[in-house]
Amino acid sequence: MPEKTRPHGPAKTPPPPIRPVWLTWLTRFVLWGAGLVAAGAVALACIVAVALAVAYPNLPDISELADYRPKLPLRVFSSEGILIGEFGEERRNLTPIATIPKVMKDAVLAAEDARFYDHGGVDYKGLLRAGLANMNRMKSQGASTITMQVARNVYLSSEKTLTRKIYEVLLTFKLEHLLTKDQILEIYLNQIYLGNRAYGFAAASEAYFGKPLKNITIAQAAMLAGLPKAPGANNPVNNPTRARGRQLYVIDRMQEAGFITAEQAAEAKKEELHLRDGADPTRLHAEYVAETVRQLMYAQYGDSTYTRGLKVYTTLVATDQAAAYKALRKGIMDYERRQIYRGPEKFVELPNDPKELDEAVDDALAEHPDNGDVMSAVVLKATAKEITAVRANGDTLQIVGEGLRPAQSGLSDKAPPNIKIRRGAVIRVVKTPKNTWEITQLPEVEGAFVALDPRDGAVKAMVGGFDFDKNKFNHVTQAWRQPGSSFKPFIYSAALEKGFTPGTVVNDGPLFFDAGTTGGQPWEPKNYDGNFEGPMSLRRALAKSKNMVSIRVLQSIGTRYAQDWIGNFGFEREKHPAYLPMALGAGAVTPMQMATAYSVFANGGYRVNPYLVTRVTDHKDRVLVETQPPLLNESMRAIPQRNAFIMDSLLQEVARTGTAAKAQATLKRPDLYGKTGTTNDSLDAWFAGFQPTMAAVAWMGYDTPRKLGDRETGGGLSLPIWISFMETAIKGVPVTELTASPPSGVVNVGGEWYYDDYAPGRGVATLGIEAGPTPPAEAISGAPIGAAPQPEERSRILDLFRN
Repeated sequence: MPEKTRPHGPAKTPPPPIRPVWLTWLTRFVLWGAGLVAAGAVALACIVAVALAVAYPNLPDISELADYRPKLPLRVFSSEGILIGEFGEERRNLTPIATIPKVMKDAVLAAEDARFYDHGGVDYKGLLRAGLANMNRMKSQGASTITMQVARNVYLSSEKTLTRKIYEVLLTFKLEHLLTKDQILEIYLNQIYLGNRAYGFAAASEAYFGKPLKNITIAQAAMLAGLPKAPGANNPVNNPTRARGRQLYVIDRMQEAGFITAEQAAEAKKEELHLRDGADPTRLHAEYVAETVRQLMYAQYGDSTYTRGLKVYTTLVATDQAAAYKALRKGIMDYERRQIYRGPEKFVELPNDPKELDEAVDDALAEHPDNGDVMSAVVLKATAKEITAVRANGDTLQIVGEGLRPAQSGLSDKAPPNIKIRRGAVIRVVKTPKNTWEITQLPEVEGAFVALDPRDGAVKAMVGGFDFDKNKFNHVTQAWRQPGSSFKPFIYSAALEKGFTPGTVVNDGPLFFDAGTTGGQPWEPKNYDGNFEGPMSLRRALAKSKNMVSIRVLQSIGTRYAQDWIGNFGFEREKHPAYLPMALGAGAVTPMQMATAYSVFANGGYRVNPYLVTRVTDHKDRVLVETQPPLLNESMRAIPQRNAFIMDSLLQEVARTGTAAKAQATLKRPDLYGKTGTTNDSLDAWFAGFQPTMAAVAWMGYDTPRKLGDRETGGGLSLPIWISFMETAIKGVPVTELTASPPSGVVNVGGEWYYDDYAPGRGVATLGIEAGPTPPAEAISGAPIGAAPQPEERSRILDLFRN
């Protein structure tokens, strides 16, 4: 049995071991009863003494508290150790007593039980007062020591009855006999509920202040120490005024107990506390990552995932994740500003009485909470030139001038009732860079962003949508969409193995396939701009994203061959039928697949599998699983190194002079590569690209596919998101020159790169320059020449051609 620890004075002499423990407790209560006799309560003393003797055999076994193991949540961290997610019924971070800072222990003792180390577990005078109050059905005056609170919180209900109080006292003595004072205090500091789903002071420090307990200040410790009395009603989120009053009381008690000086108390009272909340711009948003990890862990550990205290460390880089979240949100909101105003989210009747008005506003905005920087407000007054509105925190704001432009249709006298902005309308507002207010609306469009290290597959950033609380569907891993022109590089890569070169001249001219050729209705593909520019090199064709050139190339190499080739990059063959529309990205991919596929170009031809978890530990930080980054080796090779090298050269041209020229123009570095993608009718907008240390993909579209807009493209929607992210992600990363070390098997002739065996005069020189017959059905369907598509294939062909 460990010796009890006391910070002051000698240790108490333990009871003689030959004396039964229950007899010791009974003796104590007889003595207590004597005190009650002196107070004129002989009958009560006798009843309690008998009750104690009867209750003793029914006490629960508390031996497991010697090895305290509460329910501990699953906690997910970034690579730097920043908490990004927590899953479990109880938000708790088990913290040994030795690592809990003194200021936190002092604050708790001052607030709850200043004589904790000096009594035997029960404050007898306080217990008598509480017992008499309960008997008289009065409100308890509170006499529970920390040990008594541990007994109650771990084993008993919170009902206020004499029977429950007797059990509580018995358990208190049993705890004091079994455990040291430090062990009891450790359980209390980890077990107590403190509001906001936080159990224990370590969890509360993170929940309320967003910081580890070890960094707590006196003022913050006092605020937390004031919570046990009424954690739901008195916490600083729900009731700042009452929480402040309780904090000041604790600070005074800390000074009276000698834990802090008068000067420290004065400073603590003046310290301004900044609470953590969902709208905090410094908060790391990685909800989609945390949820992905939760699913992985649940598949491995089942229901115990949420109670055994697993800690999962990920590959996520906090600065990269923050940049990705900010970039995607901005890209979506920039698009939303160009959309027609759809009207307020709700209309409420607002009373004229100021007090009733506040309650009406609170009720309305409780159903329409802020969405990050897209905040909700209730309109108090609206004219064509000014809107006055009030936010949930009571702030009144004015929207004028340019801030009204996104909602002009709602301010018109002719606006329909459901669009008209008027008193009682619930609207959305954002702060502009000029620190003014602008009216906006929650977007209907969605987006996704993912970034990998192409050298090993580590996921550095992942944002699965505009807002996790609004839409938990992870578009990075779950959304199967048409990649459009961002898929063309994989067709070009296949063509390099068939003798095509960047210098091959291909005709950007009209194509027409009649019903007999397609096995269905005629198909006449177009370029995005509707224009044809005639013969051009493959390099220029990719830079300008010419559809006719891609189709002709796919005709030449064969759709079956191309379908097999794209499997090297991790694409699923069945989602890319072997028909000519594959050249235009008519198949289905996820953003994660695209990032993995572009990583093959970025790392010299190796296929890496994306991974997210680096280490899993238990609640005592013992390692359960540890993942070592894979080292690139020939067993991972997907395409020849020279293929990747020449494709990098072509993709570099896209980012320099082509549809993604804004990338190099903005970031001012040459080692950027990528391809825009816009599907037919602008249903999906993509940009997929890389720098040798970072491959990233941005996508935008509606969940139920519909037009983004006639002028909306991957270059206009997704490329700016990618650029914004890369400004942070590769800042300070040295420039990597592509031509610094060309691989074997390539030659440079006249400034252009070729396979050495397909140098000028040996590869495919031109394609489609001379007029010729329409290609056979095999070029479209992939079936042998002369074979007609089967009925089910014909239906799929027609669907693809319509897209």
